[in-house]
Amino acid sequence: MTYCVGLYLRQGIVLLSDTRTNAGVDNISIFSKMQVEEVPGDRVLALATAGNLAITQAVWNRLQEGVWLHGRHHTLRSVPNMFQAAQLVGQAVRDVYRDDGPTLSAQGIGFDCSLLLGGQIAGGPPRLFLIYAAGNFIEATIDTPFLQIGEHKYGKPILDRVLRYDTPIPDGVKLVLVSMDSTLRSNLTVGMPIDLLVSRTDALAVGLRRRITEEDQYFRYVQENWSAALRDAYLRLPTPDWLS
Repeated sequence: MTYCVGLYLRQGIVLLSDTRTNAGVDNISIFSKMQVEEVPGDRVLALATAGNLAITQAVWNRLQEGVWLHGRHHTLRSVPNMFQAAQLVGQAVRDVYRDDGPTLSAQGIGFDCSLLLGGQIAGGPPRLFLIYAAGNFIEATIDTPFLQIGEHKYGKPILDRVLRYDTPIPDGVKLVLVSMDSTLRSNLTVGMPIDLLVSRTDALAVGLRRRITEEDQYFRYVQENWSAALRDAYLRLPTPDWLS
């Protein structure tokens, strides 16, 4: 399994993904689940994936080779806007399903994939989409400024409580790291290292791309101090007056 989260903020897009894949308790590997297309000054698009690794890799490879959309052969470097970029990813998912879905079904394997697509193309605003296994998608909004795929339930509460569209990017980065830490602590199918990407509004380039390992001093600080802060917070809560 995996956990990926994307933030849609006034200041830009933040994406975070883990790297663990497993086909059983004794077959655990590390694969990057974040891919980036960047043409500085024109566009930056990042794709984070969850689900069957063979499926998501096939989708990415098709996007690299090109996919037919609206009668034209496109890649993420040629689509004119972010909406059509999301359509292109959805079409690539459907193309993989057309070719591989029947064989997977015959082996009793479901067609399991979901993808986060975030970025900006010149002439339009930053946008963030979640593409489903059917190729359809939803978009993050000012009212709902984050999207998650994979094991999302452990990292969702902190985002629900704190994150807003106007949250500054540095605070957004802290929040996704806390969200990931909560998931790492509660689910063994999500694992280090983790990949972080930041793209600021109208920069049309990757602002930060970082592989965070277990030795990363800042992430270790977040893990230790967030746990301590939670313990202190609950200890400061008063005892219920109805508890004898």
